[in-house]
Amino acid sequence: MNLLEEYGLKALHKLDPEVAHGLAITALNAGLGPRGGPFSSDRLRTSVAGLDMPNPVGLAAGFDKNATALHALSLTGFGFLEVGAATPRAQSGNPKKRLFRLTEDQAAINRFGFNNEGMYAIEPRLAQRPAGIIGLNLGANKDSDDRAEDFARVLTHCGPRLDFATVNVSSPNTEKLRDLQGKEALAALLSGVMEANDKLDRSIPIFLKIAPDLTPADIEDVAEVATQAQLSAIIATNTTLDREGLKSANANEKGGLSGQPLFEKSTRALAQLSGLTPLPIIGVGGVGTAEQAYQKIRAGACAVQLYTALVYGGISLVDDITRGLDQLLLRDGFANVIDAVGAGRSDWT
Repeated sequence: MNLLEEYGLKALHKLDPEVAHGLAITALNAGLGPRGGPFSSDRLRTSVAGLDMPNPVGLAAGFDKNATALHALSLTGFGFLEVGAATPRAQSGNPKKRLFRLTEDQAAINRFGFNNEGMYAIEPRLAQRPAGIIGLNLGANKDSDDRAEDFARVLTHCGPRLDFATVNVSSPNTEKLRDLQGKEALAALLSGVMEANDKLDRSIPIFLKIAPDLTPADIEDVAEVATQAQLSAIIATNTTLDREGLKSANANEKGGLSGQPLFEKSTRALAQLSGLTPLPIIGVGGVGTAEQAYQKIRAGACAVQLYTALVYGGISLVDDITRGLDQLLLRDGFANVIDAVGAGRSDWT
């Protein structure tokens, strides 16, 4: 982190978190972020669900909800980007204040509730997208009569602009959304999404993002349904409702917890999943260092995503993690990241 970024982060942390996030997006679009593109090497280049990536470190959904910073983000070092979540109709989300820093825990709690400008505003921005791997997190409107259909609608409208799409049934901030993770409901939802995908001129990889709060039996059901539905990958995991061990004053705020406290729980979930399905797993939750990215990969992840760590480490953290991961692979004698996938899974199961 350079001096300018360090001072910038300190200034942003004096502001309301949601306001600060908006200013961070503005700064990136003004050219104040890194502009060198993703770091890559023979060890880092990989393919996940048929998508060729310069490195396996991606941006998680939620940072760029409305796809307004695609060009700037494509220069910051990520191997792939996921934007959204997008719903069919624009919605304002839950009342503010709805985003809280937990500085002592290097974490955040949000209860946004899928606030976004809707697929009709987001699709034209995706149409002007830069090169690289870009996906969209699919969501459902809070007041929808058929939430399962909402996912298919967004995919149908935006799919031609995407490299992948993620079905997000794991946000804790839309009432009863997580009910769609049940075996029968999830199978029906995914059937509709895959049918919509088949109707696109060019079908794309479909991912599923799950919650970290599932029981081992629930995870088995998810693995079975996702495999039968012929999805392309599972993203493990979204935010948690767990509050164990937190130190910050905001620890009891309602919403989903992300950041460092989620690392162990999400990594155990992905390790279990990787032993239950041949589908690639993308590891999310508490990735803030190269070592943590490496641990996710060794636990069974083919790639990782991060978001909350940027609040504390700045956007230059992306390059630090990718370069550090490259050195860890070299240290341990792996010719390519794919060779390290699952090498330490027994440590987490």
